[in-house]
Amino acid sequence: MSRADRKSTRFCKHVGRAINRFQMIRDGDRIIIGVSGGKDSLALCYALSERRRWVPIDYDLLAVHIDWREHPLPEESRARLFTFLQQRGLPFLSVKASIRPPSFRGKFNCYLCSRNRKRIFFEIAQKKGFHTIALGHTMDDVVETTLLNLVFGGEFSTMMPIQSFFEGRMRIIRPMVEVPEREVADAAMRLGFPEIPTECPQKGDSRRLTIREVIGELSRLNRRVRQNIFRSPWHIKTEYLPSSLAGVGKPP
Repeated sequence: MSRADRKSTRFCKHVGRAINRFQMIRDGDRIIIGVSGGKDSLALCYALSERRRWVPIDYDLLAVHIDWREHPLPEESRARLFTFLQQRGLPFLSVKASIRPPSFRGKFNCYLCSRNRKRIFFEIAQKKGFHTIALGHTMDDVVETTLLNLVFGGEFSTMMPIQSFFEGRMRIIRPMVEVPEREVADAAMRLGFPEIPTECPQKGDSRRLTIREVIGELSRLNRRVRQNIFRSPWHIKTEYLPSSLAGVGKPP
C-alpha cells in the first residue's frame, strides 16, 4: 500500500471512529449526504462510500445537492460533481430551491439558511424513504459554533454529532466531527477532489471569522485547544454550575 493510500485509509478510519462512538450508522440505514461541492461534503462522500467496502453492515447512500436559484451551479461544475459521485458509486440528485424563500420576509442569516436547508433535506428524505441526513461539518465547525453561541449568544450549546427530529423519525448525523479541518483539506488535495466554489451570502460573516482567529491564537498557547473545546460538553463539572444542571454530562 502506498503512502497516499495509507493516508486515505487513515482518514476514513478517523471518520469511522466518530461513527462508531456515537452509533451514527446502523445496518440497513438509508442516508442522504448533503453535497455542496466544497471539500468537506466531497470528503464525506468519499469516506462514507469507501467505508462500505470493509464494514460488516450495509447502508444506502444518496448524494443530494441543493441548487439555489439565486446562485445556480454552472453546467461544467455540475458535470464534474456528477462524475466524482458516479466514480464513488453514489446516486446523485440535484434539487432547485430558493435560498431566500418568502417565509424569511426579507431577513437572512446563517441560522435561517441552515433551517431552510434542513427543511429541504427532510422533505426529500420523506419522499424518497430515507431517514438520515449526513452533513460534512468538521471539528473546527463544532468548535467555532460552540464559541459563537457562548460569546455572542450567551448560552452554552454546541453542534451535536447526532440529532433526532420529529420524534426520532428523522436524524442528522455529522460523521466528521472528530476530524480537524486541516485533515479534510489534506485529504481533498491528496485525492484530487473536484472542489466547486460555493456562493454563500454570509461567507464574509465577521463573527465567525473573528472566532476563527481567536481559536488560532489560543492554539498557539495549547495545540489541543480544538479537541478540548470539542470535548467540553461531555465533561461538565456540575458542582461548578447552577444546581439545575446537576447530573448532566457523561464522557463519550
